[in-house]
Amino acid sequence: MTLSRKLLLLSAVSLPLAACGEQATVPIEKTYGPNPVLVEPKTSWVPTVNVADAKGWAAGQTPKAAPGFAVAAFAEGLDHPRWLYLLPNGDVLAAESNAPPKDESAGQKSIFARAKDWVAGLVKDQAGAGVESPNKIVLLRDADGDGKAETKTDFMTGLMSPFGMTLVGDRLYVANADAVVAVPYKEGDTKISATPEKVVDLPGGPLNHHWTKNVIASKDGSKLYVTVGSNSNVGENGMEHEVNRAAILEVDPVAKTSRLFAGGLRNPNGLAWQPEGGALWTVVNERDEIGSDLVPDYMTSVQDGGFYGWPYSWFGQHVDERVKPPRPDLVAKAIKPDYALGPHTASLGLMFYEGDLLPAKYRNGAFIGQHGSWNRKPPSGYQVLFVPFSGGKPSGAPEPVLTEFMKDGVAYGRPVGVIADRTGALLVADDVGNTVWRVTPGAQTAAARP
Repeated sequence: MTLSRKLLLLSAVSLPLAACGEQATVPIEKTYGPNPVLVEPKTSWVPTVNVADAKGWAAGQTPKAAPGFAVAAFAEGLDHPRWLYLLPNGDVLAAESNAPPKDESAGQKSIFARAKDWVAGLVKDQAGAGVESPNKIVLLRDADGDGKAETKTDFMTGLMSPFGMTLVGDRLYVANADAVVAVPYKEGDTKISATPEKVVDLPGGPLNHHWTKNVIASKDGSKLYVTVGSNSNVGENGMEHEVNRAAILEVDPVAKTSRLFAGGLRNPNGLAWQPEGGALWTVVNERDEIGSDLVPDYMTSVQDGGFYGWPYSWFGQHVDERVKPPRPDLVAKAIKPDYALGPHTASLGLMFYEGDLLPAKYRNGAFIGQHGSWNRKPPSGYQVLFVPFSGGKPSGAPEPVLTEFMKDGVAYGRPVGVIADRTGALLVADDVGNTVWRVTPGAQTAAARP
């Protein structure tokens, strides 16, 4: 049975199809930037569903690079690669991962919520996100410097839906879905045989609605910062299940303790230090089910002790009337995000460029991996964007760098993590295409560089 027929069956037996005709009314380009166009919410019993069929790339097929750029595969034949990390010797780690199994009792959710979860499972399957998690990290090595990894080895196995990675001295930290763990690392290692040591527990099951956990280190390595997504869309599973969620946690890896660093961030993923201002920035996936135009995902600088609205308000102090009881005291504290990234784009990857390979205008700016929508008409995301920065703040309109991961309703790939390799080229993890793409200046751009 097709997804559309299952959705119709569900609606016929239990729910009115109130959202069938809903679609965006605001041009997507007006939903980016510090002051996006924000319309009135459109609530409905059934969320808008517009899923691209996940297909993968045919031989020789690639996403489309913007003028002045070229794209080629750095590594192919991977197993759902989500996140990337560059080691000091130029080796690249790729977390092959997906959501952990869920063990949700009937008492934790209403029948309506469980029905929506069933639909969400169908959506994930069609979108390419329903595969079993490989639970490992692979090492990719380009020893001859030709821009293609000729070596792929299983670096760490037996993990729990790993995502973020960061190296501090000789200790590699990995953010599993339920804990931050650490292992010893020596430069050039191609396999870790040591048993991971738990540093701190992270909010996990049995719900674990947003499972991805990212981790980066402070500049001096004394603290770790970890993203934890919410356990619901807007708190509908009960706020008792949201303790230390929708948040960034600060971890002391020596004392093995953590504290809430910033909250109200529905599903933060990418974390990066902005080179000019030195501030911590994150990209955040915002809430669903109030229309194709709302709410824009965003990137923002993160303040210690800051609160960014979820679930009580969105994009600053726009109250979400669905959340009961309301919290006007928290809404009054909600910080408006710095830069909107379009509704339902699923912005996940974030990297500030500090290399020299690309033209000078890209230095210190942000590259963002947008995984792509499943609940917007028309679709949004499915691309890698660049946002220029000046003086530590966004300074212009976004520029598509890598596009056409989705065409004519078919998702050939979906970009997630974005990093720079040792040469300054961009690497993009594509979890549907099972590829890491490498983006470099095109011949004309390279020849024009001083």
